[in-house]
Amino acid sequence: MKVLITGGAGFIGVHTARHFAKSHTVQIVDNLSRRGASSNLDWLKTEAKFGFAEIDIRDSKSLEEEFAKFKPDVVIHLAAQVAVTTSVQDPRTDFDINALGTFNVLEGVRKQAPGAMLLYSSTNKVYGGMEDVRVELAGDRYRYADLPFGIPESYPLDFHSPYGCSKGAADQYVRDYHRIYEFPTVVFRQSCIYGTHQFGIEDQGWIAWFTIASALGRPITVYGDGKQARDVLWIDDLVSAYALAVEKIDAVRGDVFNMGGGPERQLSLLQTFDHLSKLSGQKIDYAFADWRPGDQKVFVADTRKAEHALGWKAEVSPAEGVAKLFEWVQANKGLFAV
Repeated sequence: MKVLITGGAGFIGVHTARHFAKSHTVQIVDNLSRRGASSNLDWLKTEAKFGFAEIDIRDSKSLEEEFAKFKPDVVIHLAAQVAVTTSVQDPRTDFDINALGTFNVLEGVRKQAPGAMLLYSSTNKVYGGMEDVRVELAGDRYRYADLPFGIPESYPLDFHSPYGCSKGAADQYVRDYHRIYEFPTVVFRQSCIYGTHQFGIEDQGWIAWFTIASALGRPITVYGDGKQARDVLWIDDLVSAYALAVEKIDAVRGDVFNMGGGPERQLSLLQTFDHLSKLSGQKIDYAFADWRPGDQKVFVADTRKAEHALGWKAEVSPAEGVAKLFEWVQANKGLFAV
């Protein structure tokens, strides 16, 4: 098969490309705007064979030309603006990349690669603030009081923030292109994904950010009480879900899956510092600040639908994953020096 990956030089993208390049022809499309994209591509060149086109998904003409030339069988759409705070500061750019950029991808497939299956990387932010979900404190993290398996795909959509709106609009466009044009699509509403080659910042990729900042002695701010919890998913476990969706597309086309670590892989900010302290042998310094507007005390994805339909199961525990990420950051401090 021929697999085209938008945002293929990003954190999720290079891992996805590495996996599919083992047995398929891979073409990466990326504008290289994200920090770490070029070094990620340099690493990928040592791991796999792939093609590359420097294209911004906002450039519909160039994107369609690439689809026409490559003629993909599979499109994995990962290119995005990824931070809620950035979307608030610059909502137009956020919309242009996430909503209009996804529309451009869909139209490129419709016009130039009809029949290609499309996987879309959506977000749990499409569920909004979830104010009606009861949350309770359990030791050093928050948890759902009445949802032991987490948030299911049936939970009502409620877009909050420009980021939630742009990703949510794209999410629904992908679903509707299945309904109207019979595209074989799958939407993954992803929770907290982490792993190597992730250049986390304070506003996005918090596990990577804490690991990088602690390794370089940079100041760390915890907004809230640090007991906020997320279900965390190691990157290889996510990529395995992508591969299974491609393999089983006839059974899952048009479907939506919540994708995260599930209730067994919950991790709070304070628990993450505990892991890092044990790995580094020293206390992690951080300061507290007020809660940020809209910050959920807890999000956990109900992954039972994906487990049943895809035959998928997360394998890497938070302790294992944080240790792997810590080792990678320690071995690659020069990538984060500037």
